[in-house]
Amino acid sequence: MHTVYEAAGGEAALFRLAEAWHSRVMADEVVSHAFSHGFHPQHTERLAAYWAEALGGPAAYSDTYGDETSVVRMHSGNGPHQEMDMRAIACFDQALEDVGLTREPLRQVLHDYFAWATTTTMSRYHNSADDVPDGLGIPRWSWEGLQRG
Repeated sequence: MHTVYEAAGGEAALFRLAEAWHSRVMADEVVSHAFSHGFHPQHTERLAAYWAEALGGPAAYSDTYGDETSVVRMHSGNGPHQEMDMRAIACFDQALEDVGLTREPLRQVLHDYFAWATTTTMSRYHNSADDVPDGLGIPRWSWEGLQRG
């Protein structure tokens, strides 16, 4: 069986998805607030590499940019933001349509991954980025959901 990464179309497809999602969130009055302080010039490339690794592709993100701890710290210490999370997920679902990743069950698996990551790991440490433990590995997601162990 192909990985979710392969079924989605690999690196190029996830880069297109990251571009579409980023475009959508920058146009959203609530979600764009998360980027109001600025963002890395290679944000889209890094995001695509992160998703690729999480979905069964190469470990390019952790080999080049950092581990899960660094990603979660970037998203931590901002207080609860449930509305922003829900809108980010809606932008992701729209981005899936924008790039043609609408075939089931792939669309649902990608949605489930993004919703899970947004509402758990990326929003777990509301109070401070200092609360994020060192040494976290990027969670892996498959057709069956989160892979344990």
